[in-house]
Amino acid sequence: MINIWRAIAPVYESPLAVCDALSMAPTDLVASDLVYRDYVGESYLITYNPTDQWFYFPQMQPWEALLFKCFDSAKDGRARFPAHTGFDDPTSPPDAPARESIELRTLVFYPT
Repeated sequence: MINIWRAIAPVYESPLAVCDALSMAPTDLVASDLVYRDYVGESYLITYNPTDQWFYFPQMQPWEALLFKCFDSAKDGRARFPAHTGFDDPTSPPDAPARESIELRTLVFYPT
């Protein structure tokens, strides 16, 4: 699953952060139910680990986009669950407008 994340307006509050999945330990991931009216799915929450390596993209502009893998079904050692989130950036101006962004998820299939 590949995500495409793009700012609709310049982002000064809650910028996007992505964790290097290879820096994460398996115990960093905690399974969590996604409960809807007619469906129950599963996602992962991330626990704090000081060895995790996070990267963030301050002041993204509408002409910029970030592509990153969100899930991989392969179990051969490659990154499977890279974490991403918005966060409270202490360098954001106090009167910064709320983040406006869009995220699109695409499924990519390879022959086995």
